[in-house]
Amino acid sequence: MKARRMPGHLIRRLNQYSTQVFTKRIQEAGIDLTSVQFAALDAIISRPGIDQATVADMIACDRATTGGVIDRLQQRGYVERTVCERDRRAREVRPTEKGVDTFEEILPIVNKLQKEILTGLNESEQIKFMYLAGKILGNHSEVDLLEIS
Repeated sequence: MKARRMPGHLIRRLNQYSTQVFTKRIQEAGIDLTSVQFAALDAIISRPGIDQATVADMIACDRATTGGVIDRLQQRGYVERTVCERDRRAREVRPTEKGVDTFEEILPIVNKLQKEILTGLNESEQIKFMYLAGKILGNHSEVDLLEIS
């Protein structure tokens, strides 16, 4: 099978594995949250009052999908949305106390599972992987190599 040797196939499989590990560890903690919802909640907590379009840009997701992600976060009581006073067409999103508490509860779990995702690599290889993945995405400034050490 030729696909097994293609970067796109390997990247897809890595994404599947990463999602599987994230889902398993978060469910074990008794939390119902996807990795994309976690990323959105992280963006919202880091910039309370952010608009949905900026959340989409920050998590590298299309705006329609991000709207659905924020809908689900709101349904679970993790965020609240209000109409933006500067632009009545935009919606501002803020974390709720429950959202912040849940995020703080699962952040250590998410930090720990990063090593699990890269378990087949030694520390030096993990740093190289993070650097090269960031280079491919054109954002090595966002890659904090200390996060995996």
